[in-house]
Amino acid sequence: MVKTRTAHFGRGLFEFLGELKGNNNREWFNSNRARYITEVEEPMLQFIADFGDRISKISPHFVADPRRVGGSMFRIYRDTRFSRDKSPFKVSAGSHFPHQARSKDRSVPSFYLHLEPGHCIGGSGIYQPDAASLKQIRDRIATKPNEWDAVLRKKLPIGGETLTRPPAGYDPGGRFVEDLKRKDFYTMTTYTQRDVCSPDFLDSYLDASARSAPLLQFLTKALGLPW
Repeated sequence: MVKTRTAHFGRGLFEFLGELKGNNNREWFNSNRARYITEVEEPMLQFIADFGDRISKISPHFVADPRRVGGSMFRIYRDTRFSRDKSPFKVSAGSHFPHQARSKDRSVPSFYLHLEPGHCIGGSGIYQPDAASLKQIRDRIATKPNEWDAVLRKKLPIGGETLTRPPAGYDPGGRFVEDLKRKDFYTMTTYTQRDVCSPDFLDSYLDASARSAPLLQFLTKALGLPW
C-alpha cells in the first residue's frame, strides 16, 4: 500500500490570518490563541523540521531550528517601537533558514518562506546586508566576473533595491556594473494558496531552493563562509 502524504498547511492557516487582519488586537488573538497554535504555529514548526531534514542536500551549513518560535520561525508579534502602525500582530506566517554563521553583527545568506492570504513566496539570498558584507559581495563580482556570469546564466530573477549610480571604488564601465549597484541579492518564487496546501509543497519549496543554490553559493563564498 502506498502511503498518502499529508499537507503541512491547510486552509485554516489562511482563514486565521485573514481574520487576524480584520481583528488585529490582543483580545481577539488571546481568545483565538488555540487556533493559532493548531493552524499556524504547529504546522510551520513541522515544516521547518522536515525541511531541515533535507536542507543538507543543498548545503550542510544552513540552519533549520524547529525547537522554538524565534528560531527559524518568525514571531507573530510585531516590533512596534519605531512604527506608526501599532497593530500588535503580523498577518503572515514566515520562516527563514540562515547560514550557521549568522550573528547580530553579520549578515548571511538564507532561505525564506512567507505565507499570507494572497501573497505566498519562497526565496533565498541576502536582504539589506550590512555594509561590510555588501562590499565583500561586490568585490567578488568585480574580481570573479566569470563566477558571477555563471550565476546569471542560470536565469534566476534577482531582486532587491539598487543604487542610481555605481558605488564608489568600482569601474563605472565594468562588465557587471548594474549588478554592483545592487543593495540586495535575492530570488523569489511565488506560490498560490493551493500550492501551499498541497502535499507536494515541501518538494516544490525544496526544488526552488535547490535551483537558487548557485546564487546562495556565490554569496556564501563571497562572505568567506563554508558552502
